[in-house]
Amino acid sequence: MQTQALMEHDSSRNIGTRDPGRTGACAGRPGMTTTVPREFVHRAAVAEVLLTGWKAALVPEARSERFVVRAQWPRAHSLFARSGGYQDVMLMVESVRQVGALLAHAEFAVPFGHQFMLRDIAVTASADLLRATPAPTEIELHTTCSEVVRHKAVLSGMRYDVTVLLGGVALGSASASFKCISPGVYRRLRRDRPTGTAQGPGVPIDPARVARHLPENVVLTEETTAARGRRSWGLCIDSTHPVFFDHPVDHVPGMVLLEAARQAAYALTGRPDALVTGISSTFSRYAELDAPCRIEAVPAASVAGGTSVRVTGVQSGQSVFTADVTLSAAER
Repeated sequence: MQTQALMEHDSSRNIGTRDPGRTGACAGRPGMTTTVPREFVHRAAVAEVLLTGWKAALVPEARSERFVVRAQWPRAHSLFARSGGYQDVMLMVESVRQVGALLAHAEFAVPFGHQFMLRDIAVTASADLLRATPAPTEIELHTTCSEVVRHKAVLSGMRYDVTVLLGGVALGSASASFKCISPGVYRRLRRDRPTGTAQGPGVPIDPARVARHLPENVVLTEETTAARGRRSWGLCIDSTHPVFFDHPVDHVPGMVLLEAARQAAYALTGRPDALVTGISSTFSRYAELDAPCRIEAVPAASVAGGTSVRVTGVQSGQSVFTADVTLSAAER
């Protein structure tokens, strides 16, 4: 039985039933800004919460539910730092991930303690969306939920599509889908696999090759193969990393796999100064902490205005995820 990669664990507390009148953090107090509760987005550190509020707009005739979620991207994130005048696209990926968790808990009454299994996620961003300014980037994520599935009145899965607005202008889009699993089912599914049993992190490649400044933020080890245009690296797992491993988990977080895809695209093309304007990924099974995982990259078909790289994660002879990464020339 295959399982989809889980982006992050949830909290262990319980949440009450949905309040249809809820409009998000700081509702009714214009001019005040705060982050949403960290538990809603599966983060232990408040500093890693990117979302600042949300409001609902129900559209029953369309059999979908629409929401506007606000987010702020910091000017100096400890990991996803801006470079060359642009914000890191991984801030957009993480914002989209957080949107799904937020709405599942706050609007669809998923109890804390349920596990979220990401099936796929894709983002496309224009250079203007990622362009850094002297102020933090304030965006709106206009989100439509569909394919909503419930089991015994509890959400068990859904898809959501996002349009990203900056200053009222649509400059990016995204989509994702996930499943929700109760704690009991998850324990049976994972056979009580322990957390914190990661293999040694290995020796990372030169950070400059993958647009990173610090070795501890590199998730690829030295190259293992290079043949017929295909290149391969080991996945570098450091379970003490304060951002990638924000809290204990029993698998490799999806954000680590997506970061590996981004870094592999840079390493394959030799273009660490390029701008990532698109990532489209699907997850097929868990990437385990205690087994080697190989990250393979090959050139893919060129896309308008950019170069595409296909990245695959392979563990124990089976694919755990695939990602298409689009690199575009950054305007200076």
